[in-house]
Amino acid sequence: MTQDEMKKAVAQAALDRILPHLEDDMILGIGTGSTANFFIDALAEHKLRFDGAVASSEASAQRLQAHGIPVYDANSVSRLPFYVDGADEFDPHFNLIKGGGAALTREKIVAALSGEFICIVDSSKKVDVLGNFPLPVEVIPMARSYVARELVKLGGDPEYREGVTTDNGNVILDVYNLSITDPKAFEQQLNMITGVVTNGIFGHRGADVVLMGTPEGVQTLNKA
Repeated sequence: MTQDEMKKAVAQAALDRILPHLEDDMILGIGTGSTANFFIDALAEHKLRFDGAVASSEASAQRLQAHGIPVYDANSVSRLPFYVDGADEFDPHFNLIKGGGAALTREKIVAALSGEFICIVDSSKKVDVLGNFPLPVEVIPMARSYVARELVKLGGDPEYREGVTTDNGNVILDVYNLSITDPKAFEQQLNMITGVVTNGIFGHRGADVVLMGTPEGVQTLNKA
């Protein structure tokens, strides 16, 4: 299978996982990115079986609305039974790096609201240790240089993602040359830097299940 075929396969597998649980008043959490887009397109065929969605980005909200799926503000819900989204990397403990599409803060909010986080990826995203993919950090614009200097002190090589403004009006620093052996501790340490909104490590709220596309088909990986 090609990479796109694997993405479509895992999107369908995620849909198959939640279909038996859909209810008329149910609101789903929907992520951002190319694999999430495949899921949105597949979900649209069943839009009359649930109430709507909370989206982790304006782009996903627009795609959902184009399919006629109502989009709700996160403040209007207390819980989302499912959150379906991709990842840029995942490790054996289901810690993730996310934020390649600059939606990491809203993705963390939706994940925090969700009962089950279903991560849909292809096999290229599987790593032993996080950090090969540059770690996105969302930063208040006036703190960009200060935060970059602090990231250098922690051993990273930050690079400003030029031309990108998040849906929250902030900027992204992508941090290269990291080996993140303790994701939860490093996630917390980065978030303590003044000016950081959040970073792309999903350790304190990682995935509950990973559906991984491979050339041979979809593998379901359950958290130990």
